[in-house]
Amino acid sequence: MITQKPFDVTAQGEQVTEYTLTNESGASVTIIDFGGIVTGIKVPDRDGKLDDVALGYDNVATYQGPKCGSMGMLIGRVGNRIAKATFDLEGKTYPLGANNGVNNLHGGPVGFGLRMWEAEPAEIDGDPALIMRIVSEDGDQGFPGKVEVQVTYLFTRDNELVIHYEAVTDQTTLVNLTNHAYFNLDGHDAGNVNDLVLQINAENTNEVYPDLIPTGKLLPVSEVPFNFSEPKRMGDILALTDEVEIMKAAGGVDFNYCAGRDRETKLIATLYSPRTGRVMDVITDQPGVQCYTGQGLDVTGKGGVHYGKYAGLCLETQHYPDAIHHPEFPTIVLRPQDTYDTCTIYRFGVK
Repeated sequence: MITQKPFDVTAQGEQVTEYTLTNESGASVTIIDFGGIVTGIKVPDRDGKLDDVALGYDNVATYQGPKCGSMGMLIGRVGNRIAKATFDLEGKTYPLGANNGVNNLHGGPVGFGLRMWEAEPAEIDGDPALIMRIVSEDGDQGFPGKVEVQVTYLFTRDNELVIHYEAVTDQTTLVNLTNHAYFNLDGHDAGNVNDLVLQINAENTNEVYPDLIPTGKLLPVSEVPFNFSEPKRMGDILALTDEVEIMKAAGGVDFNYCAGRDRETKLIATLYSPRTGRVMDVITDQPGVQCYTGQGLDVTGKGGVHYGKYAGLCLETQHYPDAIHHPEFPTIVLRPQDTYDTCTIYRFGVK
């Protein structure tokens, strides 16, 4: 079932609509057509009690504001960072907007998460879906080529949030799309993620400079303190922040974990709440996942709840950060003869 209702109006006067995808069991995902933002995910705990496990806001002004934290947004053209907000492609240099120090982050100052998308309710194999479309013109945020993007949200009867990303271009360009949902399986209003348990199935992580730009070297996760190759309590890892130099620079965890095997579907991460029994598996054909523990949050969320540091965590499936400057990384170059086509599934269950 798909329902829709007015949500709010943007600062530019655009009407924003909220769509709720509810499956046969009553679990649901809510999305708005501003930013393609996931504003809520209601899934059962081990006792069958539904609760909202995705952080979000009650109004568009906060999503458009300086403290939004990219909350729940569809991120593009290029998720994560591009060093020095510039890149060379086919013999030409492209300057971009610097919106993260001297670097470009999440597509630039006005990335896809800050735009209106066209939304079309749909049904796929009997399950509710929402097809989102946006056109990014040549030169948008400094990137070459006209890029047409389609993102399909599907919420299955098995409590799987499937996100299918597709894009085509008329010029060689860069594309690396993701979703920036913040999860807390104890409930969006639980306060922090300290008691959640995370496992990431990746052998390496990107070594990064203090500004979180990769050096180009892959570090075995066995050599870093933020190693989730076995299930780890988040609070135990976050307690190391002040004593581990790069974690202190990041303010917590904000690192890409490198599973490799681009275009091969795999279980890349599992998040678990011992308190509620909720489990979230992250399944993707992307080679990496950025784990970000929300240390930048300091904002009023849904229902007046304050979201502070570590209120939620992101598991953003992606290609590696700054891939355009590292030819040894899986490529984010998209050419006119190719189609960008990737899928990530957030599968919710209990144990």
